[in-house]
This record gives sequence, C-alpha cells and structure tokens, in this order.
Amino acid sequence: AGGHHPVREGEVFNTRYQALHKLGCGAFATVWLCQDTRRKKHVAVKILKSREGFAEAAQDEVALLRCVSSMKKKDRAGENIVCLLDDFRMIGENGFHILLLGALGPSLRCLMNNYTAQGLPLPFVKKSLQQVLAGLHFLHKRCRIIHTDIKPENILLYGRDKRLQRLLPDALNCSQKADLRPTAPGGDLGNRLEESDLMSIEVKIADLGSACWTYKPFSKEIQTQPYRALEVLLGLDYGTPADIWSTACLAFEMATGERLFDPQPGKYFSRDDDHVARIIELLGRIPPQIAFSWNKSTKFFSRPGALLRLSHLSPRSLHSVLADRHRWTKPDLTAFTSLLLPALHYAPERRATAAHCLQHAWLGA
Repeated sequence: AGGHHPVREGEVFNTRYQALHKLGCGAFATVWLCQDTRRKKHVAVKILKSREGFAEAAQDEVALLRCVSSMKKKDRAGENIVCLLDDFRMIGENGFHILLLGALGPSLRCLMNNYTAQGLPLPFVKKSLQQVLAGLHFLHKRCRIIHTDIKPENILLYGRDKRLQRLLPDALNCSQKADLRPTAPGGDLGNRLEESDLMSIEVKIADLGSACWTYKPFSKEIQTQPYRALEVLLGLDYGTPADIWSTACLAFEMATGERLFDPQPGKYFSRDDDHVARIIELLGRIPPQIAFSWNKSTKFFSRPGALLRLSHLSPRSLHSVLADRHRWTKPDLTAFTSLLLPALHYAPERRATAAHCLQHAWLGA
C-alpha cells in the first residue's frame, strides 16, 4: 500500500549506510542519522514515501536537489543549502527512493527554544540572516527554485569544529517533534554554549521537499501559516518574493523571540481571516488592486479594504512594536525596520530581493 519504509536501528542501506537513530518524520518522508561505514562519517538518509503521488513528488525533489548540487560547483553561495550527496532506490516491496544528505546539527527552532524570550544575540541574527539570504539568492537566481517553506525548523545549524558538532545536539536537547510555538525563557543552553560558540555556528537552508521551479509552481497551498506571504493567503500567483516575506518573519522572530504574525481562529472567523487582519494592522491597508485582483476576493473583503468578519483592528507600526514591546532603541530599531519593511511589501514585484536585502547596512553593522 506504500507509505513509510519500516527502518530498524542497525539496518544498512546500500551496503554502507547504517541506521543509528531517527531524526524526524514528516508527511512525505522519514529522516535517519546514519553512519557511512566506508568513510566513517555521519550522513542524513531521507527515505521518501513510495505511494503513488508521493513517487512523483520524490522525483521532483531529486531533480531540485540535483540542480542545487550542479550549480554549487559554480557558485560558493550554494554552501548555504543542505546538499544531496547521492540518491538511490531500494528494492523493496514498494521500491523506496532514498536521498543521502549531509548530516547537520539541530534546527534554528531548537536554538530559539533554548534561548531567552528576548530572542537571539543580534550579531548571530545578522550572520545567520546573511547566510539564509545568500542561500536564497543562489536558489532564486542560479537554480530558479522557490523554497516555499522558509521557517526556523528548516534552517539547520552546523558547527564547523568537531567540538561544536558534538556539543550542539546535547546542548539543544531537541525533541524530534519540535513544537511550532516558541517556549518561555529557558533552556540551560547558556551553560554549555557561549556566545563565542554561537558565532562559529553556520546555518544552512534544508528541506527542498516542498520547493518548486520558478516557472512551474507545484501547489497553490505553500508555506507554514505564520510565515505565509500575503499573495499566498489571497490565492494569487506567487514566485520567489514569497520566500522573502517568510525570511522577514524569520528575522523578526530570531531577533525578538516572538512571531511577527501569529494568527489564531476565533468563533466567527478563520485563522486566515485573523492572519490578513494582523497583516493590515501592522503594514496598513491592502491596496484594492491587490485585494481585488483575484476571483475569491470576497472570501476576506466586503468593499475595498474592509474585512468581512473582523471590523475592530488595532493598527500598530513595526517601529512601535519593537520600541514599546521589545524595548529596542535606535540605531538598531530604525535600521532593522528599514530591512524588514521592503521585504514585506504587499506587491511581490516591488518586494526587496535576497540580493537587495544582503546589501542592507544593518546586516553588515
């Protein structure tokens, strides 16, 4: 019937990759940490579901990853993406497709869950954002790929030295099912991971499982809700700018410990209604040419700019949220706001690109 391939610890794939323990499990695949018995190093083995429908998705993911691998030879920015080392099919009752990926540490979400509620140290935020944006520029321009699911769970940590590689998983004590909701101040991470350690951690973009080509979107429904771009919420066409919107949400969350948008359903309105309302509260009225440029605009709006199910909005600016709620002061406050706002432009074609964001003074400060 297809589904997940039942893996047991100690099982060996392709005569050389021995399963150590499960790293995670999703709708389309399970990921195991394995030992490459020939090269004596760890690798991540992603076993894709084999059922009809999943097989095609597997082929797409392999094609996307192969494109990244080949382009990486020409452009060092490809180092910011988790790369495909190999792929092969297992002859089993379902013929599972297996992807071999570089093994990295835990996700950015684990790091954030272990840090204080005020967010991560800003020097680390800047450095990580540079790496994420460089990776996105590489995906968007070199590979013509839209990631479609930028969020802390899909940014993986990588310790350059052996000590950090050993320390990270223990220090972060990461559960396999990392909850989406940030935790309160906490974690004993500080005892074992100094800020100087933090600055020697690299990050890489992972999981091209829902990515697509810029010229061939696979699905209308993309992105995890809090990081979902306005055009996707409204059911409009999307492109690489959708990844930039998600990255702005990611940047705010890394820097403050709080989600930029955290929509919740109510008795008389949906989570999407709340999401659109929160966007309007923070970024202002959606121009009619965007709000009404699609055939389902009546799902949210009654007349230009008026929401159907939520009438009482509390407008606030990004500047005031950072100043009042998070106690930010100039010059960081002004500079950070001027990085995020162009990345949250309502019109995707006018939104900042990854290349534009990379040139922003705040990242280099």
